Amino acid sequence: MSFSCKAVFRCTVLFVLLMIPAMVVAQESAPASGSGGWQSKRPGWLLITPEQRAQVQTVAENFKNYIDVARTALASNREMIRQAKSEGFVEFTNAGQVKPGAKLIINNRDRALILVIVGSEPLTEGLHLIGTHQDSPHIDLKARPVVQRDTLALFKTVYYGGIKKYQWANIPLALVGRIDTTDGRTIEVSIGLKPGEPVFVIPDNAPHSDKPLHTRTYNDVLTGEELDPVAGSMPGDRTTSAEVMRQLTATYKIKEEDLVSAELQLVPASRPADVGIDRGLIGGYGQDDRLSSFCAARALLDTQGTPRHSAIAYLTNFEEVGSGNTTGAGTEFFDTTLARLIAAQQGGKYGDLELRTARHNALMISADTNDGMNPLFGELTSEGSNAARLGYGVTLKMYGGGFDAPSELLAKIRAQLDRNQIPWQTQTQKVDIGGGGTIGGFFSRKDMNVVDLGVPLLSMHSPYEMSSKVDVWNFYRFMAAFFGEK
Repeated sequence: MSFSCKAVFRCTVLFVLLMIPAMVVAQESAPASGSGGWQSKRPGWLLITPEQRAQVQTVAENFKNYIDVARTALASNREMIRQAKSEGFVEFTNAGQVKPGAKLIINNRDRALILVIVGSEPLTEGLHLIGTHQDSPHIDLKARPVVQRDTLALFKTVYYGGIKKYQWANIPLALVGRIDTTDGRTIEVSIGLKPGEPVFVIPDNAPHSDKPLHTRTYNDVLTGEELDPVAGSMPGDRTTSAEVMRQLTATYKIKEEDLVSAELQLVPASRPADVGIDRGLIGGYGQDDRLSSFCAARALLDTQGTPRHSAIAYLTNFEEVGSGNTTGAGTEFFDTTLARLIAAQQGGKYGDLELRTARHNALMISADTNDGMNPLFGELTSEGSNAARLGYGVTLKMYGGGFDAPSELLAKIRAQLDRNQIPWQTQTQKVDIGGGGTIGGFFSRKDMNVVDLGVPLLSMHSPYEMSSKVDVWNFYRFMAAFFGEK
């Protein structure tokens, strides 16, 4: 080999060696490629016009305002009823209201909600339903919540939903909810969300003295019985806990026993905000799944005219703990409401067969957020070729194992996404690693056609989740197209 050839060879080898790290980074950060057009998938931000960017920002601001108010299922329900009434929706009270174009509110015990626009065709010919849930992981107060620990008063708690318990320490928490008394009063409670109000904090141990805790595992940095925030520190005539209880009962004009009939939740007190220098992400508590609830409700409220099929948004409760109780998707509330609407349309001809026919012909979107590809952990926790990524659009959830929608139904939803130029992607959890589910199973068991959709989040189930603004906008756009289909 001549000197010049050797020099060229050495330069080539050096170039390749220098390029390897960049190639690896590119492979790790780029979406998976392959057949079927995956290689051509582009971020949603690169597919929109300047005018659409303004729409993205408007929807994002409205969403941030909503989750700032809707810290619980109770608060979400209240806010969505307020917004619905401002758009001309009315409470469903009698059969005469059920006419094409009617906009109806069916409130289930202030914790779940059905919004309806009656279509031009009978309900038995089919309906378009989007189901979501309004609850998010949080910490509940126990029935007898105030205890004395050394010199401090603490709140005794029980956590709700799947959380990483250590994430809830050392952050400001607000106390929100309601107290119902034996004399018929309902008292709203909100402490810690307004400037100047006190907050509550679960104290961690200092690194100078936590050696006895070093052997704890990842999941047990804090145990469930240790999720107790400081409720007070100033003793009164007796103990600090007695003083805390005295102030609580005096402020809300209740007895100590009234806390047994209370629903008081500790939620993060931080406000929603933009994330990143480019302001491309939304950070805030409760996006799983009030993100879907917001998109579904707003898409329905913004629907113009009378759709062909009745459009229904169903905002449920208790999904994070199995969808039970009286306001979860596992109850009979939806069937009861649907039966009432069909009976109003058909009068004396109504029977069980009409309800079953309406469900068989229905098309449902089970909307729920999903975890997105985390750049810190990559393929350790996700399978890259089937992971969803922030900014790449609506997620078709593909579970496998017999839980997916029929192929012809998936094709129909893909066609609707493509017709409306809405970017989409898929997600399948890493085998033997991931898990989770949605309310869709309750409805597929009723002989309804169900497809699971969502948008990806970072830090899912944490006190501060992150979503992409363009994904939220595209999810809202899909839902608007789904409801408004003629």
